[in-house]
Amino acid sequence: MGVKEKIKSIPHLPGVYIMKDSSGEAIYIGKAKDLSKRVSSYFQESMPKTAKLMSLVEKIKDLDYVVTGSEEEALIYEASLVKEKRPRYNVDLKDDKSFPFLKITLSEKFPRLLITRKKLDDGARYFGPYTKVKLLRNALSILKNIFPLRICKKIPDEVCLAFHIGQCMGPCVKKIDEKSYSEIVGQLIMFLEGKKTRLIQELTERMKESADKKDFENAAILRNRLSALLEVSDRKTADYSSWGNVALKLKKILKLPNLPFTVEAFDVSNIAGKEATGSMVYFNNGVPDKSNYRKFRIKRVKGIDDYAMMREIVHRRYKRLKDENKKFPDLIIIDGGKGHLGAAYEELFKLNLSRIPVIGIAKQEERIYTLGSHEPLDINRDSEILHFIQSVRDEAHRFALKYHHVLRRSSLKNL
Repeated sequence: MGVKEKIKSIPHLPGVYIMKDSSGEAIYIGKAKDLSKRVSSYFQESMPKTAKLMSLVEKIKDLDYVVTGSEEEALIYEASLVKEKRPRYNVDLKDDKSFPFLKITLSEKFPRLLITRKKLDDGARYFGPYTKVKLLRNALSILKNIFPLRICKKIPDEVCLAFHIGQCMGPCVKKIDEKSYSEIVGQLIMFLEGKKTRLIQELTERMKESADKKDFENAAILRNRLSALLEVSDRKTADYSSWGNVALKLKKILKLPNLPFTVEAFDVSNIAGKEATGSMVYFNNGVPDKSNYRKFRIKRVKGIDDYAMMREIVHRRYKRLKDENKKFPDLIIIDGGKGHLGAAYEELFKLNLSRIPVIGIAKQEERIYTLGSHEPLDINRDSEILHFIQSVRDEAHRFALKYHHVLRRSSLKNL
């Protein structure tokens, strides 16, 4: 796929883009509030170009992108990638000494997080530099809510306002020990290194472990940190504009055992039973991951029987995952009402996988159905929960229809 074709699939979301040359080496890394608009602007003839920009565009032969929860998060991730890959066109970030850094004072017993313009050999950990000071200050404010490190230069004898508003754990009055505090510092470093997905997984696992040990106080602390981390996504400005909030609401309203980090959705497509196909799309943290999409050519069903087709593709998908000992999704979405939902669940039950949460969305009335309930969920039609489920279902439908058209064209050519 060429660069211009790739651009068409880039979402209107905040994130980081990585431009590569013919050898696959990163030559420029940038951030954007809207990835699609920003990346496509490089290739618009109307855009004024300097000699440096013209040289860059001429060398771009491939590109990648990473969606982030906010523009502030993109700023942080951009800097970590530039430091790691050192692309030659990012000279501003590599060479300019006036841009600020984030500093973690690791030499202190209870480290602090602050903004500085001086990078010293003082045992601290520095991240950056960052090109947008206002964005960095916004990011620092967000980080303080997620990772509540102390802000005082000298540890006082009593707690301050930061403790009372949840932005400090109170090491000054031994509300937290050094080991637990160091764990928060380690989590912050992981986030600043761009390892958000791994951090979320680790926090989730630790929260479960604490709950299993009946250490409910620590489980609640980890839950709140995880929730805050997910809610960074509330600052998005496009279709998945509040993924963190949606994930939390989905877990609550659907009574899910876990936050729905991974979602798989199924649809079938056929005309008069001919060239019947099925599709499965995969969403990770609210964003489609096309590398994990799957398409199915219906093999066992003759004629028009949508329920049987749904049974077939669900069975094939999860039997394979089970046989290969791979991870199952946190939530399955079925395109269809109670009948389709029941058909899918029967196959999960046969595979001894009935523990995987599954819901259906009926096409006509856009109602959400869950197992064991004759009535649809009472969800406001304007809610972000319904919009998310619809967007996943629509993507599954689009993918199934696309494959169906491919097979139809192929069969017509062979007439």
